[in-house]
Amino acid sequence: MAFARWDPVRDLLAIQLKMERLPAPAPQGWVPAADLCETADAYIVTAELPGVARSQVRVEVHDGHLTLHGRRDARVACEQYHQVERGHGEFSRTFRLPSGIDADRIAADLKDGVLTVVVPKLPGHGPRKVDVG
Repeated sequence: MAFARWDPVRDLLAIQLKMERLPAPAPQGWVPAADLCETADAYIVTAELPGVARSQVRVEVHDGHLTLHGRRDARVACEQYHQVERGHGEFSRTFRLPSGIDADRIAADLKDGVLTVVVPKLPGHGPRKVDVG
């Protein structure tokens, strides 16, 4: 049996890194579900925004962060809700992007309640194959 030396600083740094990757708290009442994936030439963010119009969505890129802002209004004016499962009101989601993105060519499209944001990578910033000799 091998013993590992406990390093509390290493453990705290690992916890801090995990905490930084958590989404920001959402006092707005709802957070749209989102996926972030990577292809060879781009990062792609998809977010579920049913009932949200194009005019109610804003996409911003600043300091290596992609932020989705928007608002979904309640569909039915109601005096008293007995059950609420579909959130409404303001929302915001922020994603940290790696360096090497082409911010001038970012494209966003909202179709069938799904927002798709394509963040192209700059040429030469992807993984590089190294031949073993």
